[in-house]
Amino acid sequence: MEKLSATSLTDRYGRKIVGVSTFTFFMFLMYQLFLFLNIPARFSGIGVLRPTVLLFLIISLLLVAQRDKIAHKFDQPIFKTFSAFLIMLVLTLPFVSYPGSVIKMNLQIFIKAIVFLYFCALILDSEKRLKISLFVFVACQVFRVLEPLFLNITTGYWGSSTYMGGGEFANRLSGAPEDVINPNELGFVIVTAIPFLHYFLLPRGWISKLLYFGLLALLLYALILTMSRGAFLALIVVGWFVFKDSKRKILLICFGVVGVMAALSVMNDTQRERYLSLFSSDTKQSASAEGRINGIIKEFELGLKRPIFGFGLGTTPEAKYHNFGRKQASHTMYGELLIEVGIVGMYFFIRFIIAIRRQLTAAMVSAENCSDFYKSLFKICNVIFWMFAVYSINYWGLSQYYWYNLAGIVIAASLLMNMNKTKESNA
Repeated sequence: MEKLSATSLTDRYGRKIVGVSTFTFFMFLMYQLFLFLNIPARFSGIGVLRPTVLLFLIISLLLVAQRDKIAHKFDQPIFKTFSAFLIMLVLTLPFVSYPGSVIKMNLQIFIKAIVFLYFCALILDSEKRLKISLFVFVACQVFRVLEPLFLNITTGYWGSSTYMGGGEFANRLSGAPEDVINPNELGFVIVTAIPFLHYFLLPRGWISKLLYFGLLALLLYALILTMSRGAFLALIVVGWFVFKDSKRKILLICFGVVGVMAALSVMNDTQRERYLSLFSSDTKQSASAEGRINGIIKEFELGLKRPIFGFGLGTTPEAKYHNFGRKQASHTMYGELLIEVGIVGMYFFIRFIIAIRRQLTAAMVSAENCSDFYKSLFKICNVIFWMFAVYSINYWGLSQYYWYNLAGIVIAASLLMNMNKTKESNA
């Protein structure tokens, strides 16, 4: 692998700071590959070694050993607000309903998610490293979509189904057999990848444009097969920002109309009714949409039974089982926050999200005088931020990686952009 040069900058005291080692960065790339592609499940011999846990420990130890190179980054507002949230979790642990479950079962899942904030922000300390990491991330997400789609086309694979009522079930595309994600999660992966492809591929040459449209068609077809209504709403959010940012709105409208007609033509009756149930109460599947809304309301009602500190981190399924008789994941991150960390924790986590928004807004303004890469990247982050905010209404997220990954990218990209602007002004 080509040796990457470290980034040189100075801290508030004027001391020179050098980026983390190339080996640390390489380990982070391996961590992304092993986690997103679930490599341990694909090779049983590797799985015995617990490679993701091993990589996490190696990277953590490497960062501790290089703490003098990364200490300045913890002054970022995002880090400060998230540190306050972590302190709150520790202090309120004795007061939650299921502290044993938090420590024994849920803490490891939470740590595996939040490390993306620290790894991205602390390790991606050069523009080249940032670009390589983003490429690996997007490539993994696209592969996670194309793999089950290929299996569906060639072998009839679906991976999941949904109850239609009257004893009938309908097939839904989920992740590949080695990728443990359900149809809604696969839809989330699809909608997350699209903004990266749109802003990084479309403005380039014809080969990149052809690659973009080819991948877009495949991703949207896979989204149809997931029958994920939440992902469809998230796609509308992405589409709105793309439309608002476009200078060719008439052409985009025509493209959208053709796309909708093409989508309707490839949908079967069940898929068509599934998506129409979002806007009509006369379809067969409108009852399931109403059921999801009622489920979200029940989650907030459940959270109000322990409103101050909640039931405990990651204990939504356990709390639902004891109160509703059914062990089930959360239907909304905002209800999940109330259930697991209460009003106190919800306040601190929303502060964390607001800190991401503020730093992202400032970065977008500053990027107007920077290279196209930073302009595009912060546009992507802005689209994804609002997509996450909307999709979290219908999707859990406290112990999922996506908010933390976005926060880490925003910190890393903001620091690098400001460093480049300082270099240019000095020159």
